[in-house]
Amino acid sequence: MSSMETLVLIAALILATGIGMLLIHLLNAQHEARITAHHYSDPLPRPPRQSDDTSRRAHRAHADR
Repeated sequence: MSSMETLVLIAALILATGIGMLLIHLLNAQHEARITAHHYSDPLPRPPRQSDDTSRRAHRAHADR
């Protein structure tokens, strides 16, 4: 292989690497914009609290007697 072919090969590899890096950067920026624009729903409401006599402590206290 001549030195000219080697230089062309190295230049082609550097160019391909640069294009790949640019493509990945653009895709990451697009994905980040899509994530930022997405509005997540409000958290689910908490279930109503049970009265104290149905709690685990109340059952354990009655079981100890």
